[in-house]
Amino acid sequence: MSYAKLRLDDDERRIMQVLRSAGARSRKQLAADLAMSASKLTRLSSNLLAHGLIEECSSSEPMTPGRPAVPLRISPDAGYSVGAMLHRGLMEVALVDYAGGVIAHSSQPFDDPDPRIFAARVTASMHDMAIENRLLGRRLLGVGIGVPGSSLSPEGNRRWTVDSLAAWRGIDLKTLFEEHIGHRIWIENDANTAALAEYYVGGLMRRCSTAVVILLGHGIGAGIIVEGRILRGAMASAGEIGCLYPTNEPRPSTLDLLSTLRDEGCAIHSLVDFDEVTAGYETVVDRWVRRAAKQIEPIINWGVAWIDPGEFVISSPLPAPILQSLVDHIDFGAMHIGDHCSEMPRVSVSTLEGSAATIGAALLPIHATAVM
Repeated sequence: MSYAKLRLDDDERRIMQVLRSAGARSRKQLAADLAMSASKLTRLSSNLLAHGLIEECSSSEPMTPGRPAVPLRISPDAGYSVGAMLHRGLMEVALVDYAGGVIAHSSQPFDDPDPRIFAARVTASMHDMAIENRLLGRRLLGVGIGVPGSSLSPEGNRRWTVDSLAAWRGIDLKTLFEEHIGHRIWIENDANTAALAEYYVGGLMRRCSTAVVILLGHGIGAGIIVEGRILRGAMASAGEIGCLYPTNEPRPSTLDLLSTLRDEGCAIHSLVDFDEVTAGYETVVDRWVRRAAKQIEPIINWGVAWIDPGEFVISSPLPAPILQSLVDHIDFGAMHIGDHCSEMPRVSVSTLEGSAATIGAALLPIHATAVM
């Protein structure tokens, strides 16, 4: 069966969404969750079982007379997908199974601006990782690539990328990467892929249906999830909050911190061995954290007003202690919150250790089968 040709109807997608958000559920529970008749639920779940998208699993409930309820869950063996992301001086590749579990993740030094060289390295890495994890012959659903930069087209395949990826600008990246990688490709802004990872893997979907993920990467961007869907906008550029900062002034981003450290004499050029290279520059990092917190405060305030999210997540390839310090320095008392908010939404730090954008890129082909 080819997943590219698989077409789930709306009710089948609803079943998949409940199983992804709530975990294993019996047919009786699913029918109640979806206000669906038992006979219809049985018919639809049988189709999903036949396609291998869901599976039956053992029940933790006590045995009762008659046929015991057998829970259904998303099948991790239904296939896998690949995600790739380029940070300054570092390339990441991740493999994710259909249930959203991270199979493998790798990072390696890489600083070539040519997208064709990037495609060749991704192809080699995903092949090696597939062999290492015994995935050859398994269904590969596709490859997602997170790209930093605003969209130049409604479908988002051409982008105005950051300066370090100037060779990627204006190119139809989907066509180029499909030609050189040889599999179906999804192109998405890196903040949106980070938001997908936080939603599916970071547990957001179990806490709220609407959230904002603020990504501090090449620049600063936001991925917005509304009722389980990425908010992309008319030109696939929703969440381009970097444009709110003057171009001639520093902005809160990973590259900005690296630049700040270099200005203070630190010989740092990438995120490789960050802690070792920055030893002795803790006061510089602390100064940057305090300034970045002040710069992010209005973004959170505006996000509350415009989106009304249940949670904000701060995501970045920077070490988690730096991000936590940044959150701790945000002055919520200085914000103007409307009467609709009884309290500020939770602001958390990503638990995905800087890999959110890459893992989320891998989730793009899976998300495409899940949303209605």
